[in-house]
Amino acid sequence: MTPPEILLTTLNAKYPHCAFGLRYLFANLGELRDRASLIEFTINDLTLEVLDAILTASPKIIGIGVYIWNIDQTTRLVADLKRLRPDIIVVLGGPEVSFEFDEQPIVALADYVITGEGDLAFARLCRELLAGRRSATKIIVPEIPRLDDLVLPYELYSDHDIAHRVIYVEASRGCPFTCEFCLSALDIPVRQFPLEPFLDAMQTLLDRGCRVFKFVDRTFNLNPRVSRSILQFFLERMQPDLFLHFEMIPDRLPDALRELILQFPAGSLQFEVGVQTFSDHVAELISRRQDNAQLTANFQFLREQTGVHIHADLIAGLPGEPLESFADGFDRLLALQPQEIQVGILKRLRGTPIVRHDATEKMVYSPHAPYEVLSTGAMTAETLGRVRRFARVWDLLGNSGNFVETLPLLWRDQSPFWSLWNLSAWLHDRLGRFSGIPLAKLAELLFDYLTSERGLLPEPTAKVLLTDYQRGGRSDLPQFLKQILSSDNSQGQSRRKEATTTHRLPRQSRHVASSNDSTPRSFS
Repeated sequence: MTPPEILLTTLNAKYPHCAFGLRYLFANLGELRDRASLIEFTINDLTLEVLDAILTASPKIIGIGVYIWNIDQTTRLVADLKRLRPDIIVVLGGPEVSFEFDEQPIVALADYVITGEGDLAFARLCRELLAGRRSATKIIVPEIPRLDDLVLPYELYSDHDIAHRVIYVEASRGCPFTCEFCLSALDIPVRQFPLEPFLDAMQTLLDRGCRVFKFVDRTFNLNPRVSRSILQFFLERMQPDLFLHFEMIPDRLPDALRELILQFPAGSLQFEVGVQTFSDHVAELISRRQDNAQLTANFQFLREQTGVHIHADLIAGLPGEPLESFADGFDRLLALQPQEIQVGILKRLRGTPIVRHDATEKMVYSPHAPYEVLSTGAMTAETLGRVRRFARVWDLLGNSGNFVETLPLLWRDQSPFWSLWNLSAWLHDRLGRFSGIPLAKLAELLFDYLTSERGLLPEPTAKVLLTDYQRGGRSDLPQFLKQILSSDNSQGQSRRKEATTTHRLPRQSRHVASSNDSTPRSFS
């Protein structure tokens, strides 16, 4: 094969993640597509092995996607590449090099940087470079492209991608809101892709066997007409294993959308809902508009009347928010019964206006990716360190879906947040870490805490833990449970499968209680 003159590449966070942005660049190369190639790596690949693959391809131009998760590895890669092959033209793009690029080492190493949406600008630059014309402008700031001018990239997903990796799609770009912690606040207004070509591309993916679609639109439910058309499209083509993921505005769910959502089988829809904070003061401080009363009503509708799996986001370390306020927000969100709550620590993304609070709110951030906040005027470094441990414990116990029936025992008649806060401190004293813990060991630790610190009776506690332990179809009996449960009792614990449908992915399935109905048990 003829070596490619243009090589598109990036380091994905994980192998299942496809480089969506690179596929847009490749799709819009026009007549240069036959002279280009696309290759993906992960941040876990050895830098020298990635370098070897690039050198073997020996391109004239290499376009690299740079993100918050790969900036360190990519900087080392570009440095080594330029030492060995300074003649290869390095073009960078992606959010990490689109803002505050003046002092970035990787920008100094590169030949060109395309900021923002480079779908069409990359192709223009390549044409100039391959024609022997070198631009004198290193930082290229293109106009925002018209979405109906773009070639859609979905044909570039391989059959292997469709079978084994996350398939990203988008029906729109942009966000109408101005939340200061988010890069989307800089991407106004919202622009829609032409609906008919988009749905045609979705039909082609379905025909090729794609059953899991992850929409990356920041505000999928902003335009009810468009979102209703997309939901109707998939509803009419419902398959037993079809699974759709959408990012939703939490306080906007009109009747037109509710009517359609009600018709989807349980487990076929997952909504990622960015709640972030319940504090009106903090929301105003960071320019976030959110109707918490409507948010609550929407959650109640989704949890009580639909089978939608809800993944909700909450941010710790926002300007002006103390631990007590964050704790109240966590309890308030948990009472709304989302199946998962992602507790995130505030990050100072390049270009976001959150920096305007640095002095007044005493915000201190790590200078290293992912640029997490280290302390604020409202939360000390020690407190934020404990919040990180809390988030890890919650992910292990709550978000994993492994302890759906055991967790309510932990906070009976108490605040869930402070109950988990105390548990995380207890676990940290015994383990010193929260990674690589076998499920059986985690169950045993939880049993010890519930019986010794919370005073629960051993046998009924063990029975609940056994139900949770065997939730995913496990048939073994951990040693600590053998010592508590008699053989009759352990035999009596039927290894019931959750009341799920084939629409749920494994993690989502574990969030369903072992009762005969398909409604996940309340955490409240």
